[in-house]
Amino acid sequence: MEIRGERECKECDHRWSYYETGSVSCPQCGSLRSVGVGDRERHTAMQVDLDLSAHRSAVGDGSIRDAAPALKSDLRDYIRQTGYIRGGELLPLGDTPLAAHELLHAVDVVARSNRPTDDEQFYVITLLRRADEGERPDPDAVPDSMADARGLAYAEAIDAYCRDLSTWLDDNPNPEVRTTLETLSNHRKRVEALDGAVSLSESEALVAAAREIHTALVDDDLDALASARDTLAALF
Repeated sequence: MEIRGERECKECDHRWSYYETGSVSCPQCGSLRSVGVGDRERHTAMQVDLDLSAHRSAVGDGSIRDAAPALKSDLRDYIRQTGYIRGGELLPLGDTPLAAHELLHAVDVVARSNRPTDDEQFYVITLLRRADEGERPDPDAVPDSMADARGLAYAEAIDAYCRDLSTWLDDNPNPEVRTTLETLSNHRKRVEALDGAVSLSESEALVAAAREIHTALVDDDLDALASARDTLAALF
């Protein structure tokens, strides 16, 4: 959606950036009576933080299965509000959304299993410990039984990123990038059709390609675009 980037309080005339606060409430006097001013810009990145501290405590006091419903609900809320355009600026695909998507799927694997393995439970705890700090485990730390969960999670994260990137390209046309984005989307669709059953290296390659496309656009970097194409071509 396109919104005005600044708000002006009708009570105290204070102005602030809506893109930074995501709130119509005046940060100076607290009034809700404000109006949008300035130019409208495309904006999908809501001001939302991922805080898993309560869920870490819940798992520590009980079990992953017991903690799963509330944890999955909060992860879905975070994912739903995560966007990649802030005031017309295209943002990169960060590690926190990737980790949140993966944790959602990993928790589901353990919660649905009658006898989850120690490796599976430890992996969920590892994700839970660092996901809200933007850290995700290296591929060699992923248990074989969790590889499909990571593949599907990353495909879903890339899907959300590609939707915003495509919207950004509507406002900032770039035919060469659009073609590369379509190739990335085709790979993502294949991963989803396979329910994530691809190699961990392929999942990482798709993330790398999405980030290279972002670099190509924001830095006008033709080498980054060529690298994204090479990364995707190597997957065939």
